[in-house]
Amino acid sequence: MSDDKWSLETLFDMVGIGEVGGGYWYKIEAERVEPSGQRPHGVKYSLTLHAPAGDRLLGIDNAHGIAEGSGPGKKRPVEWDHEHRGEATRIYDYVSAADLLADFFALVDRVLDEKGLRS
Repeated sequence: MSDDKWSLETLFDMVGIGEVGGGYWYKIEAERVEPSGQRPHGVKYSLTLHAPAGDRLLGIDNAHGIAEGSGPGKKRPVEWDHEHRGEATRIYDYVSAADLLADFFALVDRVLDEKGLRS
């Protein structure tokens, strides 16, 4: 099995909800889909971190397209892999499921550090 197939299986095995401390929790959703222009890697995913009250603090997903630019010159949705951090959205460079998990949990660690929940 190729490395990416292993990492995809790991992603699928992690689907669900987990606690990361201080009442903060994450949710991972992932499913196989037919490869397409929007999801060329053949997986639809959403990884989110939530505050104790349930507010989403960050996320990485490909649930919908995002547009480039802003205002009247805003372009049509061009990219589906993206990050949400608060109100900001930016393109995410999907490489593999393993990188997706590593990037997500690195962001989780950063947020928990900022909240003073890690030493």
